[in-house]
Amino acid sequence: MSLSRRSFLLSSAAPALAQKKAPPARPNIVLILADDLAAWMLGCYGNKEIRTPNIDLLARSGTRFLNNFVCTPICSASRATLFTGRTPRQHGIHDFLTEKPIEKPPQGQAGPPPSFRDEVMLSDVLSANGYQCGYAGKWHMGDDQKPQHGIKHWYTMLGGSSPYQNPRMSLNGEIVQEQGYLADLITRNATGFLEQQSGANPFFLVASYFNPHVPYDGHPQKYYDMYAKTTFETVGWEPPAPNALREKEYLKDIVGNLRRCAATVTALDDQVAALISALDRKGLRDNTLVVFTGDNGFLLGRHGLWSKGHASDPINMYEEVVQTPMIWNWPGKIPVEAVRPELVSFYDVMPALCDVAGVATPAGRNLCGRSYAPLAMNRPLPPKQPWRNLVFGHFRNTEMARDKRFKLVIRDGGEGPGELYDLVADPREKVNRYNAPEFVTVRNRLSAELEVWRKKYA
Repeated sequence: MSLSRRSFLLSSAAPALAQKKAPPARPNIVLILADDLAAWMLGCYGNKEIRTPNIDLLARSGTRFLNNFVCTPICSASRATLFTGRTPRQHGIHDFLTEKPIEKPPQGQAGPPPSFRDEVMLSDVLSANGYQCGYAGKWHMGDDQKPQHGIKHWYTMLGGSSPYQNPRMSLNGEIVQEQGYLADLITRNATGFLEQQSGANPFFLVASYFNPHVPYDGHPQKYYDMYAKTTFETVGWEPPAPNALREKEYLKDIVGNLRRCAATVTALDDQVAALISALDRKGLRDNTLVVFTGDNGFLLGRHGLWSKGHASDPINMYEEVVQTPMIWNWPGKIPVEAVRPELVSFYDVMPALCDVAGVATPAGRNLCGRSYAPLAMNRPLPPKQPWRNLVFGHFRNTEMARDKRFKLVIRDGGEGPGELYDLVADPREKVNRYNAPEFVTVRNRLSAELEVWRKKYA
């Protein structure tokens, strides 16, 4: 097994007379990725009506990041940032990928740019350092049928069929017409990958679920039955907003559609339990870091909107669409019942997981993130390098800068309508302070920070 430069330097620094010990085994990594799952939709993040006991248990037996943000509140662009550590301006995916983009207002992107094939993903880095890489579920970053980026075990969703029942899938490049419920199929395939692991090499597995993405049809009836009488009085939904856009048809029956969406979330929750059980059966749990997150958030009637960034015209950057769960769980390594308040972003995931694996991040990629593995493991940060509680985002013409108290949203470089919220006094973002004289200093400070970030990572 080859040692990384970091591992070599650490080992060579040991005293010469110290007893030689074998280097610790590099951990396996399982990344569970949900689609359209906001942090606020889970019990462990305060939801009182959607049932997620297994995800909540994962959080209680590990560390939950209270303030995890995506860079872009739309699936394909967000996933690309997660796996590359780069912003949409860098990797070139700015929206969800579709064959027929919508022109007015612009929604969707016909495909990734040709340069995206040359992006260095987390799986590229890990596979080059001896990891066996597997992927099961939604890819949606281009060439969905084709195994790529160092991933040898490939089981991905394809279009052209009902998404949740009897889906078309790519199995290592071969199109197969499956029979059954999509989430079960993904778990079964991911479990099969786990069963193949001999322990000779560490592995990196992504279980990427379509739940709770629309449409909400095609899930097992038992999940719908769980919510048949739930009123969702604590969700905070509002009547349809005048600027509602994508999926606004769901606002015609908000409670009914909340029931159906909740069913998809609880169905996802059961898949998490099945994956953890598979790790236990195989005896892999103690040396496996499990990371649970969602690719973007969702509104479900809050602010009178249903979807994510495209839920409104203009694009929105509400907390519900940019804040997603981030749970780290690794027995004996990650503190239990821990909550981290620091602001972290999807562009921090690549350096964080490289850090855990003991491998270097790819050179020459101008990554804007930083490893938060020390935070997750409750280790001290390097001296004079405190965590910077400031995150940025952008989605086409809309940009965001958010610190521990304030959020700035600007459009068209400041020419379009702007927003500024005091999230301590106004956590639901109801009072826009952008033009308030007493907040000019805050607005200018965040605008300057955003301009520096934009120029450095374009």
